[in-house]
Amino acid sequence: MMTEQVPETQAGGTWSSREAAAEWRRGAAVRAQALGPATAMMLDLAKVDAGSRGLDVGAGTGDATLVAAQRVGPNGRVLATDISASILEVAAESARHAGLRNVGTLVVDAQRLDLETDAFDAAVSRNCLMLIPDYHQALTQIRRILKPGGRFAAMVFSTPDRCPPISIPHAIVLRVGRLTSPAPERFGGFRLGAPGMLEDAYRTAGFREVSVHTVPIRRRFPSLAEAMQYERGPLPLRELMVRLSDAEQAQAWAEIERAFGQFVGPNGFEATSEQLIGVGTK
Repeated sequence: MMTEQVPETQAGGTWSSREAAAEWRRGAAVRAQALGPATAMMLDLAKVDAGSRGLDVGAGTGDATLVAAQRVGPNGRVLATDISASILEVAAESARHAGLRNVGTLVVDAQRLDLETDAFDAAVSRNCLMLIPDYHQALTQIRRILKPGGRFAAMVFSTPDRCPPISIPHAIVLRVGRLTSPAPERFGGFRLGAPGMLEDAYRTAGFREVSVHTVPIRRRFPSLAEAMQYERGPLPLRELMVRLSDAEQAQAWAEIERAFGQFVGPNGFEATSEQLIGVGTK
């Protein structure tokens, strides 16, 4: 297991905190249940195969990294990159616990990948590309490090109306706190979800054979209470919540719980959203 790190001050903000890493670790089982099939599809599209050298951009705690490492086997290797050293420590620890010795980590900004040109057979990124400030630059960098014929597959959120369990809580917090949301085209989780956006981003970076696939994501909990418990963990919503007063936070959580009631049925809480998986070839 190889770990290369830069000073954590370069990792930036709350995302680099140990608290954030702990939150991501606690949510691993929920993510595996909801995103497992889509992650497998992403790896298939990138052609992460036995013996491959793969790159996971914005790997976080390494959910997709570990699945990729199992696929490439002992003759392959997967490098997990992220801006957060603390979160990558969780990925490295998870790889060790899984007995995977073919995983490396590198703390690096996806916009400035300090990696060799034409070095990787495949690259993936799960729910990160749309959060990178200059995703055009990141795509250009990713294409550069791929070998000719190598593929990059990225999973992103669709439009807000197709991702209600994600968009509803954020909309409530913004309204209750009278906060201004950045324009989707400038920054935000849904900025690559509009029709044609993801394809255009790939093609602008020089990728060929570009295609985008729609994937349903189902998040299930035995009860509304357990769904709300999970909802209080994810970092993006909490970063918005701390900008509200205590009274506003209480109001927002109460409204979120009422809104989530629409997803409760005989089998508990079940909410469906839509994600997109883009893929292109160098």
